[in-house]
Amino acid sequence: MITILALPFAAAGLVLVAGAAASLVIALRVGAEYPPAGPFVDVTGGRLATIQAGPADGPPIILLHGASANASDPMEGVGRRLAEKGFRVIAFDRPGFGWSDRIAGGAAAAPAVQARAISEALERLRLGPVLVFGHSWAGALALALALDHPAQVAGLVLAAPVAMPMPPRMLALPWYWRLALRPPVAWILSRTIGPPLARSYLSEAARRVFLPQPETPGYPEAARAALVLRPGTLLANVQDLIGLPAALAAQSPRYGQLHVPTVVISGEADPIVRSDTQAVPLAKAIPGARLVLLPGTGHMLQYVASERLTEEVVRLWDALSAARPALAPAVAR
Repeated sequence: MITILALPFAAAGLVLVAGAAASLVIALRVGAEYPPAGPFVDVTGGRLATIQAGPADGPPIILLHGASANASDPMEGVGRRLAEKGFRVIAFDRPGFGWSDRIAGGAAAAPAVQARAISEALERLRLGPVLVFGHSWAGALALALALDHPAQVAGLVLAAPVAMPMPPRMLALPWYWRLALRPPVAWILSRTIGPPLARSYLSEAARRVFLPQPETPGYPEAARAALVLRPGTLLANVQDLIGLPAALAAQSPRYGQLHVPTVVISGEADPIVRSDTQAVPLAKAIPGARLVLLPGTGHMLQYVASERLTEEVVRLWDALSAARPALAPAVAR
């Protein structure tokens, strides 16, 4: 009887061991295929990776990516266009993503903690005030940066932002993570069967996130999407998603204190972050924020609406330059 009862546990152990071996292989291959693409910035507790483009003396804009992504996602979508317009573009790997260290460990799931690291990086780069572009999850991060470090933020461009309170059930977690959200189990999954399962889900996830538009050709390679498959990044991604509802509940009552020029832009057909529950109430909560809703457009604005996003960034910078001439270099039209 004991032997029979032990069989399921032995089988589970073999699955975990095989998963751990597969995860190691995936991590090594992904790391070799997508090495760091830009300089690092030292901050307290580690370093942040960046990808940079555009002239060194151009108006500075930082790009902050959403969940399951890295700095290449906004850079290859809208960042290169902004660089062509004359902006100095710096896309950050958020802590724990891409090649950035998971500064502060599990505590880095809070947007305020990530904002503190980004703020220190801006100081090290001697940048500020800067325009801040935040997509999806990073909408909360961009807002935390503006709330806690206002002197460093000249303006906000929030694309399909997640910023308003939301119930945990609305999180877009894959089914295999919803089975076990407790931190110890998530840690084990991220280092065993998580990466192989996530790899099998990656192509479908890329297709779904673009709906109702078709996926941009070559997107996974250009965005270096496979970097999320490495165990540490996979765990950071789950921690960020699990911790987000509580973080939003804590910071959202402060949005009325913001006095930074803000554009909130969202697709009306976004099935991932619905504009009626996020962008619309967020624009009402921020004094003077301008709301831009794009009919028939989905979640991946930096790709499917990159031209419109670029126009909105240029428009915001022009308004800032007119109000504060000391900011000025001009950008191309």
